[in-house]
Amino acid sequence: MFRACTELGIRSVAIYSEQDKMQIHRQKADEAYLVGQGLDPVAAYLDIPGIIKVAKTNHIDAIHPGYGFLSERSDFAAACTNAGIKFIGPKSEVMARMGDKVAARRSAIEAGLPVIPGTDHALSSPREAYNFCQENGTPVMLKAAFGGGGRGMRVVKRLEDVEEQFARAQSEAIKAFGNGEIFIERFVGNPRHIEVQIMADSAGNTIHLYERDCSVQRRHQKVVEIAPAPVLDDQLRKKILRDAVHLCQHVGYENAGTVEFLVDPSTGEHFFMEVNARLQVEHTVTEEVTNVDLVQTQIKVADGQTLPELGMNQQDIKTNGYAIQCRLTTEDPAKNFQPDTGRIEVFRSGEGMGIRLDSASAFAGAIVSPHYDSLLCKVIARANTLESTAAKLSRSLKEFRIRGVKTNIPFLINVLSHPEFLNSSVDTHFIDDNPQLFDLKPSQNRAQKLLNYLGNVLVNGAQTPIVTNVAPAEVAIVPPETPAGADPPVGLREVLVKDGPEAFAKAVRNRQCKTLLTDTTFRDAHQSLLATRVRTHDLLKISPFVSHKFSNLYSMGKFEFSTLSKAERERPKADRAKRL
Repeated sequence: MFRACTELGIRSVAIYSEQDKMQIHRQKADEAYLVGQGLDPVAAYLDIPGIIKVAKTNHIDAIHPGYGFLSERSDFAAACTNAGIKFIGPKSEVMARMGDKVAARRSAIEAGLPVIPGTDHALSSPREAYNFCQENGTPVMLKAAFGGGGRGMRVVKRLEDVEEQFARAQSEAIKAFGNGEIFIERFVGNPRHIEVQIMADSAGNTIHLYERDCSVQRRHQKVVEIAPAPVLDDQLRKKILRDAVHLCQHVGYENAGTVEFLVDPSTGEHFFMEVNARLQVEHTVTEEVTNVDLVQTQIKVADGQTLPELGMNQQDIKTNGYAIQCRLTTEDPAKNFQPDTGRIEVFRSGEGMGIRLDSASAFAGAIVSPHYDSLLCKVIARANTLESTAAKLSRSLKEFRIRGVKTNIPFLINVLSHPEFLNSSVDTHFIDDNPQLFDLKPSQNRAQKLLNYLGNVLVNGAQTPIVTNVAPAEVAIVPPETPAGADPPVGLREVLVKDGPEAFAKAVRNRQCKTLLTDTTFRDAHQSLLATRVRTHDLLKISPFVSHKFSNLYSMGKFEFSTLSKAERERPKADRAKRL
């Protein structure tokens, strides 16, 4: 979003929660403001009044909602409009109709689209879901009426599981979207997940930018996306594209959106599933094969430009080759994709011709937070054939070096090399049906191990006999001499301790030398890079000399007592302070 604004010459503003204050998206924007102060990490980004206040205070003209949180909340779109701020997306009334999956389902029926049998209203209780299962059988799918991203979805295979799965789906929906309404529909076994990218303007022009195959999923969360959908019957493709455009025209849709379908491979039938009234995470693959910048188009359409004015006519939209996107996440596939958090120690990406990286927090030193989605980076490859695209993407993933947190890279490499994936015969149960995908090749991490070893040897010397018969290093620090039994000269610290802050400030002002120096030798020697680190007990040997010869310094940067050796920690605190 920020890159698109920069290219269009538009000044951009970012918002961030307290937990996201160090994220790089703040640097990509021209301005950045804190939202949700005092709220929990998720609630901060759901604080509609707070966000609108920030926008009004800073004279914001338009708001792009991004992928999640408030991106499909009609009340947020309405709040923007009421505040005189352009919402970059559908109108609030259309979003309310499409964002509510129950209402979207009714709209699809009105427009003549095939739908999966299910309820045409939100369920009031688990009992209502139980009654539906009794009448129609199992398995069924419980789905959050609002939101997307696979959240708030549960498959029920047995009647006795209805109540538990209903509670889980509802709880997840409330937490993710602020709305716990649930509906139910028949579960379609082993389908393909096909979605159509839509763009519409305020003049009623609606076009599609072809389809994506998002069948590679885990727990209804997309893992790998492909554009266009491979091995899709041309007649079926035309029907799906036609239905998607027709539905959006029927409801008066505006801006970018995605119409999602399930395809039964055994019968060739397609069923309307839902509409995501926002830009999708996987929009990148559509951009790569159509050469259309969807974010810039969103902004221009919101500004009142029509699709014909932008040169976007249906007959001119073509696809070229294939694009595949992998969602690189900080999850451990060996532990059931348990999210991993912490500091990224090393980050080196795989690049080259045909590779695109979309990320905002993937860099050495970044902190992976436990509060938000585990998505670290989107890796996209484009080539002329599906096989060459998969090979290019696999090569890129193998070049990645990420240390400090676990990632799903070994798992993704297995997916991309699997025969079923390369033959385009995958469905939404592909991961569940292929446990060999979890035969992961562990990272050898040779470079990091070597650096740690070299750093340890350089600092501490060789600790074990080696083939060269070189003896362990003996580092003998000979400190300079100091006056025996004499106290160090009085410095500014003694003035502060004895006479207090006011006397200290006065002494600083009255010094003849107006340049005051802070020495950071101790701090840097102790806390710098591994190869230059100096041991605590060596620093202590020279501290008396420093006390005597550098009493004229303004201050010194030093290490924390928590890092001292056991022997030094046992010294009286006053004595330690005096020595330092």
